[in-house]
Amino acid sequence: MRRLLVLIVLVVIASGGAAFWWLHQPLVLGGDALELAIEPGTTPRGVARDVVAAGAQTDARLLYAWFRFSGQDRAIKAGNYEIPSGTTPRSLLQKLVRGEESLRAITLVEGWNWRQVRQALAREDQLKRDSTNLTDEALMAQLGRPGVHPEGRFFPDTYTYAKGSSDIALLRRALHSMDRRLEAAWAQRAADTPLKSADEALILASIVEKETGRASDRAQIAGVFANRLRIGMLLQTDPTVIYGLGDKFDGNLRRRDLQTDTPWNTYTRGGLPPTPISMPGKASLVAAVQPEATRALYFVAKGDGTSHFSASLEEHNRAVNRYQRGQ
Repeated sequence: MRRLLVLIVLVVIASGGAAFWWLHQPLVLGGDALELAIEPGTTPRGVARDVVAAGAQTDARLLYAWFRFSGQDRAIKAGNYEIPSGTTPRSLLQKLVRGEESLRAITLVEGWNWRQVRQALAREDQLKRDSTNLTDEALMAQLGRPGVHPEGRFFPDTYTYAKGSSDIALLRRALHSMDRRLEAAWAQRAADTPLKSADEALILASIVEKETGRASDRAQIAGVFANRLRIGMLLQTDPTVIYGLGDKFDGNLRRRDLQTDTPWNTYTRGGLPPTPISMPGKASLVAAVQPEATRALYFVAKGDGTSHFSASLEEHNRAVNRYQRGQ
């Protein structure tokens, strides 16, 4: 009976070439564009009704008849779509069959910390915020990494997503991307690296990311830290101190801050901190495992984005006086 009804409708619209005309005539929309959400499991008839409910001024029965007549009605994919002006019944079906969802993009920036990542996700009003009420621990457990600290575990990149998709799904993609990048970098590590694991490489890379003002200095900065790790010298890197201060840091790093012990204070504790302090990019990951061969044990910012490297404390102090104190 249902098939007969569809055929009757098609016969009606086909008379006088009306079918060809209708299939290529832009749908009248209730605005410049419509947002159409098709839930998984929606029938072709339901999809036609959803199109009309979203604001398309046409008959849902005609759309359904077209879907059935095309033979592609069961190929329509669930998802979130943007239907622009000029869309015809024919191009609408093509979009739905191809699954051409409306995509947004978010960029996770190299050097961001985990707090900044969560803030960025919260600002994306087109993302479904499934992680909002989850603690870091609960979120990492849901991502399949129970007991793992989230800092630095997500690769900084631009990620596209469909409107209404879960922020947890996006984080899972960024997590797996970092897994792949870190694994690839660790496989290329220098034979004499002082690092004992890929996790240590990630931690060092996060420090290199925060310390690098100009890309050309990145490998040498990594070389300084590798040298210090080899001889058991304190890393004494300000970004780790700032990270350990958290919300207490007001933008001005003071001597007392350097003396305030936290698990991340590399002035008071030897070796690497317990976790990364930021999201390192690919270049910092590579630099951490393939540092430049250098005799330098010190470096100081010159004020132009580059650093001055020194092999001795005496030379370093002169560089500090010159570039930091103007003496």
